[in-house]
Amino acid sequence: MDGQKDGPQTHSSEVMSHQRLAEALSELNFHSDELSASKMAALASPCFFHKKFDKAVNLDKVIDEISDDETISHSRLMQTATSVREVSKQLQRRPIKMTVRNVMIVTKARDNELVYLTRELTEWLLSTPRNGADVGVNVYVDHKLRKSKRFDMPSLLAKDPRFENMLRFWTPDLCWESPEKFDLVLTLGGDGTVLFTSWLFQRIVPPILSFSLGSLGFLTNFEFAQYKEALNKIMGDAGMRVNLRMRFTCTVYRFQKNAAPGAPQHIEAEQFEVLNELVIDRGPSPYVSNLELYGDNNLLTVVQADGCIFSTPTGSTAYSLSAGGSLVHPDIPAILLTPICPHTLSFRPMLLNDSMLLRIAVPRNSRATAYCAFDGKGRVELRQGDHVTIAASQYPFPSVLSRPTEWFDSISRTLRWNTRGAMQKAWDGEHVERKHSNEPDLGFDIDFDNDEAEHDSGYSAEGSTSGGRESPIRKGIILPFL
Repeated sequence: MDGQKDGPQTHSSEVMSHQRLAEALSELNFHSDELSASKMAALASPCFFHKKFDKAVNLDKVIDEISDDETISHSRLMQTATSVREVSKQLQRRPIKMTVRNVMIVTKARDNELVYLTRELTEWLLSTPRNGADVGVNVYVDHKLRKSKRFDMPSLLAKDPRFENMLRFWTPDLCWESPEKFDLVLTLGGDGTVLFTSWLFQRIVPPILSFSLGSLGFLTNFEFAQYKEALNKIMGDAGMRVNLRMRFTCTVYRFQKNAAPGAPQHIEAEQFEVLNELVIDRGPSPYVSNLELYGDNNLLTVVQADGCIFSTPTGSTAYSLSAGGSLVHPDIPAILLTPICPHTLSFRPMLLNDSMLLRIAVPRNSRATAYCAFDGKGRVELRQGDHVTIAASQYPFPSVLSRPTEWFDSISRTLRWNTRGAMQKAWDGEHVERKHSNEPDLGFDIDFDNDEAEHDSGYSAEGSTSGGRESPIRKGIILPFL
């Protein structure tokens, strides 16, 4: 009787709770154009995308609603997960309209040709009217170009006295300390220039638009010849579409051999935000690497190899690919583990959950040390007892999309992905170019019966027992071994 009495009350409570959750989730709808910029503050993420862009949702109500109960039903969990997944999709699919006032240009100051192109782009940005003014936007260029004769700052400032306050110079310290100064970053170069930009912004990253002017092009999908059309569209009413590329937060911890009693045995040393990969290898040691791999503080395996590559989906086309790793779309949240010349045949590349905290430790009894490289920079030695942690960063890398299929286009262009030397010929004679254009179309002029004509490929749609071509064994023909 007690169970029957409490049942309706429990059901009513669940219905009310479900209604409150539904009301909270209803605010995740992105089809309304009336979403206010104040809703951005509800997102706790420090990502530039969430802080600066003017379309967002209020997730706090959803989180508060879920936290009311110690447990959550499967249906409510699925509803919440589906809604949050939809939010993630919409954040990247919707064009973002924002007022661009400060543009930063990153290029190779030692490349003379790129310096000329930087000068051309800078002059156009300064002089093209924007935001209701008769001049353009503020432009930050590398401080190394201040005295460059090819950049020729005096002649540029002489074109308009207002340019003197609009042309500015960036330094790595400015990028590290005040990344919010920049509304848009333009890179002129190859993928290395994009990786350098990721290194400049170790925390908050402005939207990055990359022009292809280097030797590789996985991350640079805009053509510089069309920079006016691209920037007018992105900085105008059309807005920009942004792909939030996953980064890693990699932290090195040093083992303290003579730590005081009660003091931690490991202290934090260096920390890096990684866009491509973290590589741990044996360095100059003649011994194979002996590394302990932990996942969420559980020992997964002991690695005995030349090393390991921990790659983001963005980095799947880099060192990981050369070591046998798979191509992974940048929208897939995953950690790629790719061994380098492992000493066991069963240690194959694999994908791990991006929510997993990885820890790679050099055992205290290891014969040799190991070396870490973060996006090919900041090579650090790991001594016996040291370890490095890898976690999905809360500071993603927002890259501006040129078109929805740009990733497939990039691997097709750079890797010749799924490209054959020639396409397979068709049987239809109309699609085959004849050597003699005056030759009449005679069709197939060899002698065979209708059954052979229909099943020339040797395959019968009806099966081998219903009129298709029979095998030599069924016909009693024994073929000799060649």
